Amino acid sequence: MRHLYLAATGQNRGKTTASLGLLDGFRRRGFRTGFMKPVGQRTVIEDGTPADEDAVLMRTLFQLPEPYPVMSPVHIPRGFTKAYIAGEVVEDLGARIAAAHRQFAGHDVLLIEGTGHAGVGAVVGLSNAAVAALLGAPAVIVSEGGVGRPIDEIVLNASHFAAHGVPVAGAIVNKVRVGEQPGIERTLERGLARHGIPLLGVLPYRPILSNPTLGMILEGVHARVIQAGPDLDRVIDGVAIGAMEPHHMLDHIGPGTLVIVPGDREDAILTLTSAHLAGRPRSARAAGLGALVDETPGAVEAGPEGAAIGIVLTGGYEPRPQVMAAIRHSGMFAAIAPDDTYTVASEVHDLLVKTHAADTGKIELIKALVWEHLLIDRFLEAAAEARST
Repeated sequence: MRHLYLAATGQNRGKTTASLGLLDGFRRRGFRTGFMKPVGQRTVIEDGTPADEDAVLMRTLFQLPEPYPVMSPVHIPRGFTKAYIAGEVVEDLGARIAAAHRQFAGHDVLLIEGTGHAGVGAVVGLSNAAVAALLGAPAVIVSEGGVGRPIDEIVLNASHFAAHGVPVAGAIVNKVRVGEQPGIERTLERGLARHGIPLLGVLPYRPILSNPTLGMILEGVHARVIQAGPDLDRVIDGVAIGAMEPHHMLDHIGPGTLVIVPGDREDAILTLTSAHLAGRPRSARAAGLGALVDETPGAVEAGPEGAAIGIVLTGGYEPRPQVMAAIRHSGMFAAIAPDDTYTVASEVHDLLVKTHAADTGKIELIKALVWEHLLIDRFLEAAAEARST
């Protein structure tokens, strides 16, 4: 059996994206492929059984037959680390992982997904490097766009794997703005080759793979819904802060933009609702809101180019009833968050975006990107070469 241990250089680098696409690619090539997440930090309860959410995702998408205790044998819930350090955890967790790993013996390929960078889990004796060594699996390291930073990160992580006797089969660089950096793939390949690390592929940046849905925004900023809009599963294209004059604000807004605006900026709010209505019965005036627009200094009627996907009102401020009526009539997503604008914008920026089984458009894009940009045979060859060294 050929197997690969997929690690990353940090959080949100695209490890799940790579795992999903590679699993799909191996299966397309006709290999009986399994998936394992030895140590999970994001645990959910599925069918009454605890499992890492990535194991649940892969099992659901690919109808994998292995039970969750095999795919996801160890979990690190809140308080586990302190209990381990205090000597309260007496089970041999490595033995549990090894026993689960043996259940995949009949597979052609096993993709093992780690948790974070090479050292994550060391506090409980289960770092990615230690687990990869236990399972005898060569590592593939995922980093993200740039030149100096991904090479530095990959080399640092490779040294930790090497210290545990784990060969590095290669690296993936994700979220690369290929169009803005001609020749970037060759530059990364040469830079990594100096350290003996093959570049196994570059995945181009696609906003839909990094941006949250409206439903995730609601949960992440603890907002109260004014109006859910047509689809909470809609992925936002970008974020704008509505803190400037309305006619300037519209220059920074497209149809997929989420606007974060103080709840007491009625001029900005009315401009946004008017823009959203512009593609519907003519305008805000056609909706009987013209007088409200006229009485609000700075508010303007705008065309569809300024139509945002939704708004988050900050500071806990609820606008006047007439403005709330305009928001509801617009049909756009709208919510009120208790925190100030800076805090809400920071929370949106820091959202850890995970792929869910319901994200069908996102999943199909991931499969297509990986199939096009990562050569599946190179991963299999790299795994075979790494095991023989």
